[in-house]
Amino acid sequence: MKHDISRRSVLGSLGLGASLLATPAWARGQNMHAGHGGHGGGSGGKKLIPAGFDEVSGDVINLSIGAGHRIIEGRRGPGVAVNGSVPGPLIRLREGQNIRLNVINTLDVDSSVHWHGLLVPFQYDGVPGISFPGISPGQTFAYEFAVRQSGTYWYHSHSGLQEQSGHYGPMIIEPRGGDKVRVDRDYILLLSEFTTLDPHFIMKRLRTGGGYFNYRQNTLTDDYPMSAEERRMWGKMRMMPTDIADIGAPTYRFLANGRGPSEGMEYLFRPGERVRLRIINGSSQSFFNVRIPGLSMTVVASDGQPVRPVEVDEFQIGTAETYDVIVEPGAGVGAAAAYSIVAESMERSGMALATLASAPGARAAVPALRAPPVLTMGDMGMNHGGRMNNGAMDHGSMAHGSAPSAKASPDMAMSMDGMKMRDTTLLPPDVAIGPGIDMVSMAPVDKMDDPGLGLRDVQHRVLNYAMLAARDPHTEVREPSRLLELHLTGNMERYMWSFDGRMYSAVSDIPIRFAWNERVRVKLINNTMMAHPIHLHGMFFEMVNGQPAASQPRKNTMIVQPGASAQFDLTANEPGDWAFHCHLLYHMHGGMMQTVTVAGPGAVT
Repeated sequence: MKHDISRRSVLGSLGLGASLLATPAWARGQNMHAGHGGHGGGSGGKKLIPAGFDEVSGDVINLSIGAGHRIIEGRRGPGVAVNGSVPGPLIRLREGQNIRLNVINTLDVDSSVHWHGLLVPFQYDGVPGISFPGISPGQTFAYEFAVRQSGTYWYHSHSGLQEQSGHYGPMIIEPRGGDKVRVDRDYILLLSEFTTLDPHFIMKRLRTGGGYFNYRQNTLTDDYPMSAEERRMWGKMRMMPTDIADIGAPTYRFLANGRGPSEGMEYLFRPGERVRLRIINGSSQSFFNVRIPGLSMTVVASDGQPVRPVEVDEFQIGTAETYDVIVEPGAGVGAAAAYSIVAESMERSGMALATLASAPGARAAVPALRAPPVLTMGDMGMNHGGRMNNGAMDHGSMAHGSAPSAKASPDMAMSMDGMKMRDTTLLPPDVAIGPGIDMVSMAPVDKMDDPGLGLRDVQHRVLNYAMLAARDPHTEVREPSRLLELHLTGNMERYMWSFDGRMYSAVSDIPIRFAWNERVRVKLINNTMMAHPIHLHGMFFEMVNGQPAASQPRKNTMIVQPGASAQFDLTANEPGDWAFHCHLLYHMHGGMMQTVTVAGPGAVT
């Protein structure tokens, strides 16, 4: 067996330089290996953890989890590193290889690694309490599995709140038989956040008041229109129309490959080259709106799965999603020497920033933050265009390829007379009614064609889920045999989050059960006023987005917009117990998580 190979940075933030090399150039931070801090010692070591990452490959790879502190733009905060850096090393694998990943925990608390989006035996999925006990301090756990896929993925802790402190890293799996996407350069852009605060302090503050970190409290002098009637309705909901994200700047600094906006993240190019950006949202709690002013992007993959190329100017990436995009900087009309890659946080309190540069140090103008978005009546589930039947939701046709249901404009004016935002009679009888539910969407409708908060009225081309189609047709086109409806529920004031009104602690022994190879359509109804990126472990699903069954895009994480619904088709062909949760870290720890159990072949269900 080959042992792990580490490729060290030789040009700091410039990666491997401007020459055309077969291997990609990774920006790993300046002099990142001085004071290497993750291979030894527990949390008492307080070693400096540098930004950026190495690359490891081979059939046996060793990963060490350690603790220390990080300094971003002069601010110091707690850190958890993998192999001494944040992000952790790029793990490069090959489709078809057998891999052994030895994970050593040098922390003084339990830890774990979850391989996000990878098809693995459930005992190697890395979720304590569901698939394995976790990795105790001082212990090593060996993950062994065959690599059955290709594409852009990532990994992160599923223990405590370690992900917030830096326990995450990128992963690329090379396709068997060669890559069908031809590029001259291949870069990773991993988006995340940094905070000086201990994540447990953040969780405690959210529990005592969900709006604690919202620095955009609405007042009578706000410059966005709101009637007295609307203000009363928001007051009844105990939520503000400015509460787009639980946490933003200045609590967070938004990062590109572990580096702050002023810390010079840079990717080199030669004019006319085809450059692939593998964009990973490895944040704990943030959505980003990604654009490159002056440059279009062609989306070619989502969550590691190839899609038909679609050209856009901007897209929203939810927590845990990945997108591969192709750009051709410095070519054609309006060619420039540099381009700013702007990842603006959804609530527009800050941005992660990187540069495509034709020469070291070349820079482009950085646009100012745009006006913050506000929630609308549509985000409160008051879409009068939604289909209702005697107060109950019409689930729509089970036929493949059915178009998203018509909906009213989210900004349309409407009377709120008689509207009851806690009318639990709209919920099915199996939803647990209690203090964990503070809102019930009155008329949730499919919003696959919604580009996301803040992007509905921009004048350029913006990606939405309805635009995605699988590049390669699926062979699995069976009609679903049943519909499973799940409600995303929560109480923002108490910071309680759940599925069907039941927090994870209350349902951990009552899993969602699927028969072996069962074909199911899952409908998620978001009864909250926050967008939720819902992630299913162990399997891909096909989004029901108006495409024919064979062309529905495969994903493992899907944003469900506020007050809306979304559907996916699932073939339950990976036996075992799997986590199913909102990938906003504090929502998951606040209860929005369940276990999915898939029976093995021949099992009686």
